[in-house]
Amino acid sequence: MNEGIDRKLITVDSVAEGLASVGYIPSRQIATAVYLAERLTKPILVEGPAGVGKTELSKAVASYLNLPLIRMQCYEGLDEGKALYEWKYGKQLLYTQILKDKLGEEMRSASTLKEALTRLDSIDDIFFSERFLEERPLLKALRHPSGAVLLIDEVDKADQEFEAFLLEILSDFQVTIPELGTVSAVVPPIVFLTSNSTRDMGDAIKRRCLHLHIGFPDPHLERQIVEVRVPGVSERLRLQLVSFVQQIRGMDIKKLPSVSETIDWARVLLLLHADCLEYDMVRDTLNVLLKFEEDVDAVGSQVTAFVHKARSEAEGCL
Repeated sequence: MNEGIDRKLITVDSVAEGLASVGYIPSRQIATAVYLAERLTKPILVEGPAGVGKTELSKAVASYLNLPLIRMQCYEGLDEGKALYEWKYGKQLLYTQILKDKLGEEMRSASTLKEALTRLDSIDDIFFSERFLEERPLLKALRHPSGAVLLIDEVDKADQEFEAFLLEILSDFQVTIPELGTVSAVVPPIVFLTSNSTRDMGDAIKRRCLHLHIGFPDPHLERQIVEVRVPGVSERLRLQLVSFVQQIRGMDIKKLPSVSETIDWARVLLLLHADCLEYDMVRDTLNVLLKFEEDVDAVGSQVTAFVHKARSEAEGCL
């Protein structure tokens, strides 16, 4: 276990305070999951709707622990070559051309076919060595000498075959490269896998991970997040805008606003010099919170009632 990390992640409270110090306000559940993941040396599978802070969590952990963040973005068709390693074929070809005459001499001087093949095998070993190896995110994270935070982002977008490929890395923090053998982690990375739940993850990958679901925050936590991420927003406006967003999340619309949209909206209202929610300003900026026109229309019909309630709740808290 990395001693520097050990001192920083000594308790769940120290994790929560450390993440807050770099601008990420975690729930108790999130802080506990990060603490346990490091202590047990287990990956975390983070699930939840888009925009609730799954990717930001890994960035915050890397920032707090002063570790490099190595990110692998998953997509359909992602394979071992893009995720783990590739051979530098261009460099191999260039060296082959440069050494063409030397290779010819070696082959011509062989007295038998068997000897020629033996010499050819030795040359093959040279061309498939560290000199020509191109590290991709997974291998880079395993081999980083001081440890790293490895983010396998949107793993649910990758194929099930790739999911199976990950099992050795997630369970043993090692991988086998046919030409080089087994590569084990120098310092096991802290691994986050994120999923937007577009498909169910397999049981095998779930067994190897701690599970963390990040949903929409409660009003108190969301106000804390806005306060940290958009510090110029007044307390009255912060209370009102969070109340308004929470009311929208009670509606049956196509896409509910996430925390990232709340933060964006707070920044917009700050740019517009708002001190409290105004009906017209809210209607004019709904497109920041909502991503579909039908959702804008649905919420637009409720703006008066939602703003009135948000103002009343805010006055009760001040």
